[in-house]
Amino acid sequence: MSHRFSIAPMMDRTDRHCRYFHRLLTSKSLLYTEMLHSNAIIKGNTNKLLSYSHDEHPLAIQLGGSDPKSLAEASVISEEYGYKEINLNVGCPSSKVQKGRFGAILMKEPKLVAKCVSYMKNSVSIPVTVKCRIGVDDMDQDAQLDRFIEEVSSEGCNTFIIHARKAWLKGLSPRDNREIPPLNYERVYKLKDKFHHLNIVINGGIKTIEESLEHLNHVDGVMVGREAYDNPLMLNSIDKEIYKETDNSLSRTEILIKLLPYIRSEVNKGTKITHVTRHIMGLFRGFHGAKDIRKYLVSLNNAVNPVDNFKFFLKETTL
Repeated sequence: MSHRFSIAPMMDRTDRHCRYFHRLLTSKSLLYTEMLHSNAIIKGNTNKLLSYSHDEHPLAIQLGGSDPKSLAEASVISEEYGYKEINLNVGCPSSKVQKGRFGAILMKEPKLVAKCVSYMKNSVSIPVTVKCRIGVDDMDQDAQLDRFIEEVSSEGCNTFIIHARKAWLKGLSPRDNREIPPLNYERVYKLKDKFHHLNIVINGGIKTIEESLEHLNHVDGVMVGREAYDNPLMLNSIDKEIYKETDNSLSRTEILIKLLPYIRSEVNKGTKITHVTRHIMGLFRGFHGAKDIRKYLVSLNNAVNPVDNFKFFLKETTL
């Protein structure tokens, strides 16, 4: 399983419908679930939370939490469901997450993160990875980040996905924390230089394949988030440009034709068609008439035969 290119876990974005759609565009990229709290997996509707199409593989799950035993139990369940990697979120800065004592605030507690990783790794046979920031608040992003990596890697975590920004736990919203703190890619490169034996993946503000290839000259992998969601056509070239595979890129129409059987299957199960089609809106970015297309796709929710209407849309629209 390669971390050379992956699509970031995104709340209210990378659900199973989104991941199925993304997999049509790239067979090689590593996909991640939304962040799921360990307690939700243990005490909630586990099957609803963890079910997915096996076509989504290679697929990893991202867990949130700070209780080592709970995270270990959720890891065991996740492995039983067939996930290929478990990623611990140490990067989310939302106030709700902070109150639960998990996410980015855990960067201030490297010993606790190391303990969590230890419990998780000793409970499963699949890799356990960590996604974090280069620091939080006034944390020294040189010495303290190095200490964080040293502490956590000592418990067997070999892969770190680094969002190349600090997180500010007060005064900035999660959205602001994705945009306002300055990017510092060089700091991530320095991590790879110092911890050359670790797998270092860079994340944050990456928008093009050209940028991804440049980062790969310095680190082991690239993770792209919002751009992959808002402009999914970029994924059409990943297998060829990043993995040097045969060019299997598809037109917009070909992509949607491949998605049609999945839409039909989901609608037949009782899924609202817009639960799937909301993830394809970015496919029309920059396309003439995109606004009307999006409006039409939203209207399918009220159609008597939404799948037939979707088929009609494919037949009558030149994409």
